[in-house]
Amino acid sequence: MAVKGPLSGITVIDLSRILAGPYCTMLMAELGARVIKVEPPGKGDDAREYGPFLNGKSAYFISVNRGKESIALDLKAAADKRIFEALLEKADVLVENFRPGTMEKLGYGWKTLHPRYPRLIYAAASGFGHSGPNSKDPAYDMVVQGLGGIMSITGHPGQLPTRIGMSIGDIGAGLYTGVAVNAALLHRERTGEATKVDIGMFDCQLALMENAIMRYTTGGEIPGPLGARHPSITPFEAFPTEDGHIIIAAGNDGLYRKLCTALGQPGLAENPLFTTNDLRNRNGDALRAILNPLLQTRPTDAWIEIISKAGVPCGPVNNVAQAIAHPQVAARNMLIEVDDPVTGPVRVVGNPLKLSAFADPPTRERAPDLDAGRAAILRELGF
Repeated sequence: MAVKGPLSGITVIDLSRILAGPYCTMLMAELGARVIKVEPPGKGDDAREYGPFLNGKSAYFISVNRGKESIALDLKAAADKRIFEALLEKADVLVENFRPGTMEKLGYGWKTLHPRYPRLIYAAASGFGHSGPNSKDPAYDMVVQGLGGIMSITGHPGQLPTRIGMSIGDIGAGLYTGVAVNAALLHRERTGEATKVDIGMFDCQLALMENAIMRYTTGGEIPGPLGARHPSITPFEAFPTEDGHIIIAAGNDGLYRKLCTALGQPGLAENPLFTTNDLRNRNGDALRAILNPLLQTRPTDAWIEIISKAGVPCGPVNNVAQAIAHPQVAARNMLIEVDDPVTGPVRVVGNPLKLSAFADPPTRERAPDLDAGRAAILRELGF
């Protein structure tokens, strides 16, 4: 069998559901791991009931569970527990995103599993992690977006709190879990020791806050929403044009001078209010008052041609349809197909992890129907 990726030969038992855990295990499947999704009998993963739907089937579920196998097991039933334990005998990694304490009630917490399966890496992604006063609290993406402060710096000043337009709480936790599991696999290869990976969505939101927390801890400033501009670099924001908006990212003094020349305003580069980035930050409103009416005299594409020719990073504010129509998407294989007998071909986002030693095909295996892998898995286990 062809080696699909660097994780080929690694078996992942995926007890997770909805998004954070399944996103992590989807990435592991993309990297070649075998992922066996263990779902509760009946309805399976809650995400199977999340839209959008194609012919009654969840495209949401397909997008983050492609390339996996499914077996339905009731972990409170003796017969299914035996099957689950046989799976753990063959597994390298267990991923779950239950509330802390749930696995212990089922008899499958880290302290129980580690002595029985000493090579099994146990990865848990939960709202607040497995320690601290809030560890048992439930959490959804938007809850941790609010708690972690990300919503407080998103949107425009004076407007209602704004959720980031994608599930950064879940996706952030899924990414960090994937990074930690791969590090744990390397540690096990080097030392033979398996470890527990404990990821909290709230922790991940804090880690993703870039310089906002540092601005508070160093200067006492509580950051607020800034719309589409950068808190520390000017001009580095979205400006209105004749027919839309343009992003201009003049990230240093040299790029600012090039921008002034490209805009036909070389004197702006020598204006004592704007000669350094620190001064431009302090006098950002004055600079915007000059640039806004100027940039509104031409359409976005015309300005992009002028400004990019000068070597200054810039670009349009695309909608989703425009973003996926960009020629770079096809060139990088970032829109792939999953063929499903019920939905037909579904286009989903491709794998951004490009590795020169492994193929990146334009199609992927479909997401499993609930319990679809049961017969094959049981035969393999000898049941």
